[in-house]
Amino acid sequence: MGFASVADRDAIENEAAWDARDWPATTWGLIERTTAKYPERPAVTYQMFSDPKAPDETLSWTELKGEVARTANFLRSLGIGESDVVAYLLPNCTETVLTYLGGQTAGIVNPINPLLDPEHIAGILRQTGAKVLVTLRAFPKTDVAQKAAEAVRLAPNVKHIVEVDLLRYLTGVKRLIVPLIRPKVKAPDGVTVHQFRKAIAAQPTRLTFEAPTKDRVAAYFHTGGTTGIPKVAQHRFKGIVYNAWLGQRLLFEHDDVEICPLPLFHVFAATVALGCALGSGCQIVFPTPQGYRGEGVFDNFWKLVERHKVTFMITVPTAMSALMQRRVDADISSLKLAFCGSAPLPLELYKRFESAAGVTICEGYGLTEATCLVSINPPEGEKKVGSIGVPFPHCEVRIIHHETGEPCAADEVGEICVSNPGVWPGHTYTEAKKNADMFRAEPGGANDPKYLRTGDLGKIDADGYVWITGRAKDLIIRSGHNIDPAEIEEALAGHDAVAFVGAIGQPDSYAGELPCAYVELVSGATVTEAELMSYAQERIHERAAHPKYLEILDELPKTAVGKIFKPDLRRRAISRVYGKALSDAGLAAEVDDVYEDRTRGLVARVRRTGAVDEAAVARVLGDYTRPWEWV
Repeated sequence: MGFASVADRDAIENEAAWDARDWPATTWGLIERTTAKYPERPAVTYQMFSDPKAPDETLSWTELKGEVARTANFLRSLGIGESDVVAYLLPNCTETVLTYLGGQTAGIVNPINPLLDPEHIAGILRQTGAKVLVTLRAFPKTDVAQKAAEAVRLAPNVKHIVEVDLLRYLTGVKRLIVPLIRPKVKAPDGVTVHQFRKAIAAQPTRLTFEAPTKDRVAAYFHTGGTTGIPKVAQHRFKGIVYNAWLGQRLLFEHDDVEICPLPLFHVFAATVALGCALGSGCQIVFPTPQGYRGEGVFDNFWKLVERHKVTFMITVPTAMSALMQRRVDADISSLKLAFCGSAPLPLELYKRFESAAGVTICEGYGLTEATCLVSINPPEGEKKVGSIGVPFPHCEVRIIHHETGEPCAADEVGEICVSNPGVWPGHTYTEAKKNADMFRAEPGGANDPKYLRTGDLGKIDADGYVWITGRAKDLIIRSGHNIDPAEIEEALAGHDAVAFVGAIGQPDSYAGELPCAYVELVSGATVTEAELMSYAQERIHERAAHPKYLEILDELPKTAVGKIFKPDLRRRAISRVYGKALSDAGLAAEVDDVYEDRTRGLVARVRRTGAVDEAAVARVLGDYTRPWEWV
């Protein structure tokens, strides 16, 4: 691999300019290239159940190419052209892989998170103008089909629903029972329903249309991070191929096996993990429809590594923490590397995992808006735990003062700004107005706004390693004083009983915001909130950053890839603070809920519980900056 230092990065970059590298211009070109090299090697493996003895389905590269062609041909038959959108609302399965690859070969593919509510899904479908939705056929213990039907009723642009039936993965009694208990879901009027397997079986295993050979928009990914209502990011082939090249050049050999229990509606699984397989020819294993969230996955994870002779695991901090609460009960000597992303990795968790599993952890960084990969702790070099490593070849990272726009010196904190082949200046999101103020020019250089503003605060040390210190949008502003929530989170995360921490600014009538922390404990651990508050105060040097409220929750809200979902914590805090203010004032009103408005942000809905002086309610809640309204 030859990637151990900043000098190695520079040497690789100096081999050739990115545009001069002899690599395919499209995803289909990647598939053709890899299939020609490794036609009979395993490409994609899917296992419906986590039992290490359960059956799996594996496609060779030749078989994968043929199935992707069939899928693309079928989508073209439904009217999907290069600028048309096919969305999918699916858990992980072989058909999800085929839809992701076939969708961008035929047109533009739009993965959607099945955990969203129908109204949210419908909003994404309308925003992307999707003509086709690939989703599940009704199946026990999942409401994906029901959500899809409701969403399509609210998105009249969708003309076709293509159903994937998980029944084909079942055997024995389960296969007989499911048709008897399958929920009934009626398709919306005016929508044609197709069965995925039957439809693609009628298509040839070679493309029946001219294969894409030039760069264009290939995918729409909605942002699923911690900032609330999703925006839709545009990904070109150029960025997808760049991620695949990084996998082949720096991370994987063709005989590697990576296990990816992350959802294929997210860039980490689709663009990075699957993309690295496309670039290198390695095998990728997807265990269960829900990945890490699947039944028994954590309990059986090490046995799955042994079964598939996994050499490389894709993971996130929440999953690593869960795995550390199970013993390593299998032969995992094949495992060489763990690539961890999506959220900062606490030092103590890093140490525990590396000791227990005996595997090197490479912490990295990427974001949807940059078509993902940006930096990594070099696989063969020094791992600076807590950093996100050094930028990849052909990726420029600049730290720019988020107010003045001036470049920051080494170890000086500013906003992390990125330029690489996955960054598309001025066109990050589908909605043009959301691209305003998204880019910066080279500080002190030409007026070329090519650097994507990530919204992350960070620094670059003297050795060229990048560190995230917080989130610009997450800053707690107490009486005009900026507080980085990462300082609070790091302090509390050092307690042996603490698994995860989310720090936010809760509303305050005097200071505007005060630091507030929510904590999830390690399974079986016991500690009081007062003890944790004292622990935090001893370790947070800045008095203004001491939490004024701390609450232990059974589980912190998280996204599908393990990030703490801070909008839910903010909703909880607003509801609590506003509710207490109303109660303390003796007013017959309470907070009914808190919702997110596209223009006002989080808004509290207040309900009358009796005869109430509405002017008094307005005076009490008017002391806070967050908006409210009557139910």
